[in-house]
Amino acid sequence: MVIRAGSAEDVVPAGWRPKLVALDIDGTVIDHAGHLPLAVFEAVQRALAAGARVVLSTGRGWHATRPVHDALQLPPGPAISSNGAVIVRYPPTRIVREVTFDPRDVISKVAELAPHALIATEVIGTGYRVSAPFPPGDLEGELIEESLEELMSVPVTRVIVRDPNSSDRDFLALAERLGLHGVQYFIGYSAWLDIAPEGVHKGSAVGDVAARLGIAQADVLAMGDGRNDIEMLRWAGRGVAMGDAPAEVQQAADVVTELFAENGTANELNRWFGPAAR
Repeated sequence: MVIRAGSAEDVVPAGWRPKLVALDIDGTVIDHAGHLPLAVFEAVQRALAAGARVVLSTGRGWHATRPVHDALQLPPGPAISSNGAVIVRYPPTRIVREVTFDPRDVISKVAELAPHALIATEVIGTGYRVSAPFPPGDLEGELIEESLEELMSVPVTRVIVRDPNSSDRDFLALAERLGLHGVQYFIGYSAWLDIAPEGVHKGSAVGDVAARLGIAQADVLAMGDGRNDIEMLRWAGRGVAMGDAPAEVQQAADVVTELFAENGTANELNRWFGPAAR
């Protein structure tokens, strides 16, 4: 059963208010055209004014996370990028946690089973090393084209596999055929496979941040709309899926808010930090 935010089934402890708010970016804070709605900005500012810590938790690399941190005018503090493999404190940028793995086995298998797929590995803070050009807009930052052998030569925080001519369901099947062991993987809305170190995801990173801040799991509100948000929504004391999210993401959450275009993010935050909540 999917519980809608604010419905009779949406029961929270009396007097509860989140102390830490973990927000996915794309489809939660900004739309897929990169626009930050004023309603979201103002809701985040109310949360900050009420004393809550607001942390971005995204699949984006840090170089593409930083502009959103700035646009929201977040105070100095932690931010989670690369699906939890990287935690920074900003500003100034200081890497707090970086988890890497050896990509050789993964890249070799992808090259064998999906020879036409594009492959990228992240360079923290700057961009990506890529096997061939990605479709425009897929990756941000500096893109350095390298051979597969070069991509496999150093430990990485993530491996991205992309095939514009396939679907997300094709990539679910590819992940099963790869028989991925020792890594964590996420399927995007399109034919996009994001492979991270084993046990590393947004949920583990939000847990790390909460522990560093001395905030209990029960006092964490997390919001997201993608399959890479599932672990974070399950971990948080209150996990909220966007109304746009796929069914499996909604099922993983405690409640589902409205669509992004219907101010779902702002509505959830204003429930705890808006004028009526004071």
